[in-house]
Amino acid sequence: MAEAPRRIWLCADDYGLAPGVNEAIRALVARGRINAVSVMVVGPAFDREQAGALAALNAKTARAAHGLHVTLTGPFRPLSADFAPLRGHGFPSLRDMGWLAAWRRLSRERLRVEIDRQLRRFIDVFGRPPDFIDGHQHVQLLPQVRDALLEVAAAAARSAWLRQCGRPPGAGVPRDPKTILLDLASIAFRRKARRLRLLTNPAFAGAYDFRTRTEFPALFPRFLHGMPEGGLIMCHPGFVDATLESLDPLTKQREREFAYFDSDAFPRVLAEHGFALASPGKDAAAA
Repeated sequence: MAEAPRRIWLCADDYGLAPGVNEAIRALVARGRINAVSVMVVGPAFDREQAGALAALNAKTARAAHGLHVTLTGPFRPLSADFAPLRGHGFPSLRDMGWLAAWRRLSRERLRVEIDRQLRRFIDVFGRPPDFIDGHQHVQLLPQVRDALLEVAAAAARSAWLRQCGRPPGAGVPRDPKTILLDLASIAFRRKARRLRLLTNPAFAGAYDFRTRTEFPALFPRFLHGMPEGGLIMCHPGFVDATLESLDPLTKQREREFAYFDSDAFPRVLAEHGFALASPGKDAAAA
């Protein structure tokens, strides 16, 4: 008797970043090719209409879990009035946020207020708490940010599971420094989440060097290696438009990811490796 496939989460990040990103993500949700969407409520392409278009795909059947993509890096702007430090009118760059967090130069209270404002914005627009919470550019793993986010989740979104970015056991030797950093930073994140009795995904994959042209069809099967039931793979599908080009260096690669997930090859690769996408509302999303 054949083993049942392991059910995993394929999460498209950055809904709200640009109209082309939103359109591509909704198309994949409608086709059943992704089953989780992380929403950037500070993005220029996020409003009630765009949220409604995404939520409508779950009207008859739950097709995708909806999460909050906490954003604390530029060029995006905070929702709270007194967030600091700023670069111009926006958040600092990821590099600056990393140094500030490492040296404990951020205000934990200001972080809590901003994260709470983004959570409240999600709840206000969708009419319910998020199914999960993660961070743009993995900002949820930074010191100080990590603590503030976990405190907000424990107080106002206890039912949401939280994204940690540690790879599956036995995933092999990391191929790049970014993966090593994500593995290490996730250790403290998981430990602190457990202390607060908050759930996290059991494993993570999907990180790679977005700065180079990557043959995504050849790369994706590597993300499945060792992935357990309930594991999460991050992705960034999208269509390139002027808004995206003005805000984010990850452009054409989003279209390559979309083309792969929209192709017949994607479900075939999942089946060949013994996986299927989890069903929102039915399958466990965290452990």
